[in-house]
Formats: sequence, structure tokens, C-alpha cells
Amino acid sequence: MQRFALQPTTVRVLASTIAVAAALGLWAVNSQAADPAKPAVAPKAALTVSTVQPQSTQLTVALAANGSIAAWQEASVGSEANGLRVAELHAAVGDKVQKGQLLVSFAAEGVQADVALARAALAEAQAMAAESQANADRARAVKDSGALSAQQVSQYLTAELSAKARVASAQAQLDAQLLRLKNTQVHAPDSGIISARNATVGAVVGAGTELYRLIRQGRLEWRGEVTAAELARVAPGTTVQVTAAGGAQVKGRVRTVAPTVDAQTRNGMVYVDLPGAKGFKPGMFARGEFALGASSALTVPQSAVVVRDGFSYVYRVGADSKVKQLKVQTGRVAGDQLEVLSGVQAQDKLVASGGSFLSDGDLVKVVDAASKQAPSPANAAQAATK
Repeated sequence: MQRFALQPTTVRVLASTIAVAAALGLWAVNSQAADPAKPAVAPKAALTVSTVQPQSTQLTVALAANGSIAAWQEASVGSEANGLRVAELHAAVGDKVQKGQLLVSFAAEGVQADVALARAALAEAQAMAAESQANADRARAVKDSGALSAQQVSQYLTAELSAKARVASAQAQLDAQLLRLKNTQVHAPDSGIISARNATVGAVVGAGTELYRLIRQGRLEWRGEVTAAELARVAPGTTVQVTAAGGAQVKGRVRTVAPTVDAQTRNGMVYVDLPGAKGFKPGMFARGEFALGASSALTVPQSAVVVRDGFSYVYRVGADSKVKQLKVQTGRVAGDQLEVLSGVQAQDKLVASGGSFLSDGDLVKVVDAASKQAPSPANAAQAATK
């Protein structure tokens, strides 16, 4: 085995290097011992935050339900005339109409001719009745003189009655034709909004044909489905906040609650009047919340709650400025406030916002909410130039 011997010069260099390193280490130890009051480097805060405390407040107890918007009542505007041609339509879908307003005009030439014929028949019957009455009056005048036999007198009196009956029949026929003439114009049975039009100009329609469909008085209602277990909590007069799919909202009141429950769904229908419902149309889906009173609740700002993996958390700031992650159960929402059902106490100091950037045990710097506001653009530009 071959051995290598170090040169004397190399040995002296290594010895000098080891001596210098030992001297530096001894100096560092002596320097720290000579200044024991020098503070250690403080750990850096992970985030600058402001804190809030849960607030006790009164929140509305609401019952949510789904349903549809519908017309309060619909009126079917039909034709009473038979076999007449539609001459003109005076309203379109969406028009607001008043009670008695003209909607449809039928061609009336044929009916007017029938009316004239009935008038002539009435006049003829009246003339014959006048002659029969005169003959009957003369017969009654000479009845006791023997100038006429009893049979002849009876014939004159019977003819008078028959003539009067013919007059009544002619008058009835004239009234029927006048009614047909009146039916050549169809008027709105009530004020409201036209929701459907089935009539076509030029079409010959039969009696009973639906020409228009009308939302009476323009009134809408929300028909909400409530479970049988919750139905007893809803009473007529209860305030309901109804929200359409597009975001439109309106406040209504329960008009009535259905006396029965559907055997398949086990839900009951609740009818809610919607006065002045703008942005709502019949057939729309809508969600409603029944106001069933109020109860006390502990609330925090929604920005203080962090949702992770399907669970809600808040961060409590301790006396040592370290945060602790707390799992909470949330409830109702009131504006920017969120009800906390469990997990925090009223005296806890919670991180107001920015919790999504924190982890359990992080150190934070707590400042007032006013001082945590973003700097003005001028100050930000000044800071950027430094």
C-alpha cells in the first residue's frame, strides 16, 4: 500500500486555516454573550387583518317554497253569433282593455236584413190585430141585440186573441233578430290584459267559439307548493317575498290556503296575491319566502366565512395574534350578514376578511378597519417612487 506524506508547507497552511475558523467562532459566541439584551428577529406576520365580533340581532324566520306565476282569473271571450264572418279585430295580445270595450266586429249585413224582415212581419201582425180588434169591438156592441149569432160573436173575439198572439210572436222574432245584431259586436266582459287571441279576420265561426282570452283586471298570483308538514304554519295575510327567475321581486300576501293536499306529492297549494307585479308573467317559475316572524341570531359578515371542501370556517384571533380555524354551521342570510348557528361565541374576535389566505396557526397583524383601507392613488404612486 502506497503512502503519501504531506509537505511541511501544506501542514502549516491547514493549521492556520483551522485556527482562524476557531477564532471566528469564539468571537461570535463572545459577542452574543457580551450583548444578551439584543432582541431576536421577530417572526413575520402572514397577513394584516381587521377583526369583527359576532353580533346578536333579530332575523326573519322564513319558509321557502317554489311555485309558478298564474293569472288570478281568466275570462274566455266567445262568440254568441252562429255562422257569421269575422270582419275586424280591435285588440291584440298584450293590450290592456276596459270593461265594455269593442273587441270583435262580425259582418252584419245578413242580420240587418233579417231584422228588417222581422220588423215588416211585426207591422203586418199589428195591422191585422187592429182590424181584428175593431171587429171584436163591434161584435161586443151588438151581442145583446141579436144582430149576430153567438157563434159569429165568438169567432170575432177569437180572431182578436189570435191577432194579438201573432203580434207578440212577431215582436219576439224581432227581438231575437235584434239580439243577433247586437251579438255581431263582441265587447270585453271585464277590464284586463289580452293573453291570447284565437280569432282570425275572415273566418266564419260558430256559437261558443273562443275569440280571446283575458286576464281579469290584470291581477297575477303566485301558487306556491308547501309541504304538508309546513302548511299549518302559513295563514291568510302572511307576507311573502316572491322572486322570479330573472331576479325581479315583489311582496305579496297569502289570499288563501288550499283545503286539500296532493296525494302524490304531499304538497299543498298556497295562493298569494301579487299587486303591481312588474316583470312577472303567467307561467313563470318563482321562489317565495313566507315571513313567519323573527328570532334572535348571532351573525357575522359574509366576508368572514371561508368555504373549503364544502364546509364553512372562520378564523379566531388569539391574544398572541395567531389565528385558529373554527368550523361553523351557517344559517339565514340578511344582506351582507350571515347567521352562525354553532362554532363561535359572541366575545370571539374573528378575521373580518381575507381568511382564504390564512391557515391554522398563522401569525397576523391586527389593525383597525379604517387603517386597513386601501391607500389613495396619490399615496400609492408616492410609495412606488420610493
